[in-house]
Amino acid sequence: MTLPAEIVKTADNNDFTIIWLHGLGADGHDFVPLVPELTLPDSLAVKFIFPHAPVRPVTVNNGYEMRAWYDLLSLDADKTAKKDDILKSVAEVNDLINQEINNGTLAKNILLAGFSQGGVIALQCGLRYPQRLAGIMALSTYLPFGKDLLEKEMHSAQHGLPIFAAHGEQDPVIPFASWHDYVPKLKEKGFDVEAHHYPMEHALCAEEIRDISNWLQKTLI
Repeated sequence: MTLPAEIVKTADNNDFTIIWLHGLGADGHDFVPLVPELTLPDSLAVKFIFPHAPVRPVTVNNGYEMRAWYDLLSLDADKTAKKDDILKSVAEVNDLINQEINNGTLAKNILLAGFSQGGVIALQCGLRYPQRLAGIMALSTYLPFGKDLLEKEMHSAQHGLPIFAAHGEQDPVIPFASWHDYVPKLKEKGFDVEAHHYPMEHALCAEEIRDISNWLQKTLI
């Protein structure tokens, strides 16, 4: 079953699709207001898909049910989730990508973006996908099971893929150290990483939005 989603189009007929995944406890509406703030040129016809994660109990929140891409088991970076749980969401995002391809958008014109938990899924999905994508935008996130992914499980089609990796220097939710950990690993594997950090917490800021816009305009060509 395809994930429910909010859809925003910058033109009637789109050339590109951006699938943008929200963070823990948010929903697909979270980043919809950001689209006009990106001030993308009229010539860049983009379809934005903002999926809603399933509602599920979250262990670190005492089992309270909320929208989550996976159950957050611990705040320990090495024990945050079960891999199978993450891969279930990867499969659901794969379905969204496949649906866009079936609707006529080339895989190379599809970009994955995600914030926090959504960034985890964007990286895990995008690096595994068997057809070349346009890029990945990883915002205030981390890379669980990174060794398995980067050493054994990523697909050769994504070699050199453009990746935008951004983080807040005062992030109390996902420590800035996580950005320092995964960004060099991506660069070592040959990915085209544009890395930024900002004097903010677990959020987006105006400077970051400008950087995202500039990166999208040079990546979606």
